[in-house]
Amino acid sequence: MIGSGFMGLTYAEAVTRHVQGANLVAIAGGTRCAELAREYGVPGEASVEALLSRDDVHAVILATPDQYRRDLTLAAAAAGKHVLAEKPMAPSVADCDAMIAACRVAKVNLAVVKTERYRKITQRAKQLIDEGAIGPVWMVRTTSSFPITVTREISTTRQWMNEPTGGGLFMGMATHNTDFLRWLTGANAVKVFAQVNTFSDLPAAAQSVMAQIVFDNGAMGHMWITSELPTPGFPSSEVRFQVAGRDGMIDLENFEYLDLGKDDKWERIETPERFDYLKEPKSPIRLYPHIGVVQEFVDSIREGRPPKVGGAEGRAAVEICEACLISARTGLAVDLPLKA
Repeated sequence: MIGSGFMGLTYAEAVTRHVQGANLVAIAGGTRCAELAREYGVPGEASVEALLSRDDVHAVILATPDQYRRDLTLAAAAAGKHVLAEKPMAPSVADCDAMIAACRVAKVNLAVVKTERYRKITQRAKQLIDEGAIGPVWMVRTTSSFPITVTREISTTRQWMNEPTGGGLFMGMATHNTDFLRWLTGANAVKVFAQVNTFSDLPAAAQSVMAQIVFDNGAMGHMWITSELPTPGFPSSEVRFQVAGRDGMIDLENFEYLDLGKDDKWERIETPERFDYLKEPKSPIRLYPHIGVVQEFVDSIREGRPPKVGGAEGRAAVEICEACLISARTGLAVDLPLKA
């Protein structure tokens, strides 16, 4: 484990208590390294280099700020270690490409955390679409929003998100949304037009973004990401997806509901189990998608195959976000794929 903050705790718990076929060997990095290592009964290494030099470490999880993941991935690959990188994979497409190339040359697996693909409620939505419940997908819309009071707290407690070298709160939020839109539609984005602003006195990394996304199968997409809403914020908009197909519609909020609109009526398909995100960090309900992510990573290594959610998927999510920033800066629609 590289990183010892909230997500370091998350993956330490997942590997130790839930994931099959792997053991937590050592932890390095972050101010809580020694404390987290004691809690899980493993060595807390004094440096990343010391961790990567261990013969009993076969893979690493990068639970670090995104601006450090490129260099950490290159170092891990050079040491022959497989890599699972938290999202966003990196702050830029160029960084993603360097990570992919390094792991390809070293012949190690590179996987990226995409928990939206591993939640029970989102998997059910994907199943409905794949089974043709709403027909071909025509339009998709996603919103992730927080009241400004929440953002101020995040900016204070996670100051690394304010650093200009990273992707900031925008990429931290939006790479979930962009990956899920691609996964739901089964399509790649080919054009992005976006507006970007910071309306408040928050750090510039806490941006508000509205984007139109064109997919290669003809589907139309809209994404609204903001952390600047007045209190109390909109209900059911923390991570929301709405999908319109030829024959029906899906309305999904990650932590609230999955509804299917069809034949002149709405039906509640699923209501997720409740948990307290901050007070119950080790809740199996909260950990479920993270366990799925790590288990797939471990299985890919043990089975000698590429991971199902690899570097190309992580890059594609970052690419849409970077295209939003380019479009806002130039005032033009941006064609994808981007050239690094």
